[in-house]
Amino acid sequence: MAVKHFVLIRFKEGTSAEEIIKKMEEMALEIDKVKSFEWGQDLESEEMLRQGFTHAFSLTFESKEEFVAFSQHPTHLAFAEILLSAVEKAIVFDFPVVQVKPPINA
Repeated sequence: MAVKHFVLIRFKEGTSAEEIIKKMEEMALEIDKVKSFEWGQDLESEEMLRQGFTHAFSLTFESKEEFVAFSQHPTHLAFAEILLSAVEKAIVFDFPVVQVKPPINA
């Protein structure tokens, strides 16, 4: 069963989100365990609802084992250090995917 790694982030003031996102894209492309990677920035939802989070990131893996291998991959560990230094607040949620309707084809 596929596994999704979903992260909501509020970057620290003064952080270049663009630089961090570029590094995240490079990491996702380098690690073959990552089967898909998407990210987006909030469309200016009501502050009360988004609670200050501005960016969402989603990585998909073929299985829990693939996700575990990704989480221990040296490239991911190095990137995580960079990300943690740039983040004010984050929520991470990892879950098995239950697909009801397939995603839009790019």
